[in-house]
Amino acid sequence: MEKEKMMYGSLAERIKSEYKIFILAFIFVVIADSIGKISIPLKIGTFILFPIFYSLIFGMMSGPECFKILKTKEVKAASKLVLVCICPFIVKLGINAGANIDVVLSAGPALLFQEVGNLGTIFFALPAAIILGLKREAIGAAHSINRESNLALVTDMFGVDSPETRGSLSVYIVGGMIGTIYFGILASLVAYTGIFHPFALALASGVGAGIMMASATASLSIIYPEMAAQISALASASETLSGITGIYVAIFVGIPLTKKLYNFLEPRLSSKKNKGEDK
Repeated sequence: MEKEKMMYGSLAERIKSEYKIFILAFIFVVIADSIGKISIPLKIGTFILFPIFYSLIFGMMSGPECFKILKTKEVKAASKLVLVCICPFIVKLGINAGANIDVVLSAGPALLFQEVGNLGTIFFALPAAIILGLKREAIGAAHSINRESNLALVTDMFGVDSPETRGSLSVYIVGGMIGTIYFGILASLVAYTGIFHPFALALASGVGAGIMMASATASLSIIYPEMAAQISALASASETLSGITGIYVAIFVGIPLTKKLYNFLEPRLSSKKNKGEDK
């Protein structure tokens, strides 16, 4: 894989050229954090909005397709900074893993192998993505739920400007906006059925995405206030393990499996789509 060429001669030159991105990002973070989390109780569950939701909305509104505060060149430059912003989360994951090594070692098989369940997204999402017209973007988009560690992995494996990274980044953004709302309502709906124990739902909340786990546990804590502390503890342990095992499952199973399935399905599903359009 070829190394990407440096666009700037120094950091000062880059800041001088892209200063507007950093200023807007700071303003959006301050505004979003000031608004804070909003929880709206509904009959079917709890509708929860997190600061990341507002930040993404502000970012989209500032683009060339809306208020045109940022130009296309600046938008492309900002996309390459995503990995830089994600790096602290990756470091935090490692720190959490080290601090909770006893939890990792004492976890049962169900907790350790629950990350394998995320592979189910490949068999559902990949064919749908190909039918909808995605090419190699489908590999990055469908190999997992695409949170911080997955996006960093895909970027490292395929490059910042690769179609795989664009697919992964797209799902990361959509997941940050819609996924949190979906997880909060889904957790409430499943809890109200009474089929699963609250602790099982807490473990299931830790899918490797902190914001989605927070949304699910907040809904569960409202339904089971007497178990709120245990739900939070179990969800956090599950989240830590999912982050650790998830990266290895993606490296050794998720991405290779998605690439093989893509090579098998793309010629067949794309040809069917093209035939349907020709009629």
